Amino acid sequence: MEKREQAFVRFDAYNKHDPRTISWQGETYPEEYFLALKLHKWVVALQPVASEALLLASRCQHIGRWEIPRAAYPDGREGYLRWRKELALHHAERATEILHQVGYDTEITERVQQIILKKRIKVDADVQVMENALCLVFLEYQYEDFHPRYPDKIVDILRKSLLKMDAAGHQEALKLPYSETGLRYIQSALTLLAK
Repeated sequence: MEKREQAFVRFDAYNKHDPRTISWQGETYPEEYFLALKLHKWVVALQPVASEALLLASRCQHIGRWEIPRAAYPDGREGYLRWRKELALHHAERATEILHQVGYDTEITERVQQIILKKRIKVDADVQVMENALCLVFLEYQYEDFHPRYPDKIVDILRKSLLKMDAAGHQEALKLPYSETGLRYIQSALTLLAK
């Protein structure tokens, strides 16, 4: 088995420990395992000749996410930003450990870390593909359950997410099936971006 496949097997095994679950089309999965598979699928769709580092990062972008819950941090923006930063470092550390275990060198592991930490977004093509894919996974698999809970905030949340995407990402986002209400929120957010 080549190193990439070994890494995928280990990433998947790790994410299968997620106690949170997600249901999709009548099946239930460990949440992070399911989302990692879908993220990888989107990365390959967006970049069919993706680099080794991008392919690896796509399968471990949020590895072990459940291990650092948002509830462990204070409410408010400052607590949220601290959680996001420490969570990203956690993902990078877990991914690096596994990559070293299967024999990847420092050059690849550092590049995977750069993508996971989303360094130089809008400048680094691999990081931009990852950001597009992350937003598309949310829109395809989580958005319709999410937006009814935040009707007053959803347009601003979408605007911030869509701002991180590029034009190619926006095109893919508009191809996805949405409820009438869900599509209206997305169109409103895109209109705000155009101003």
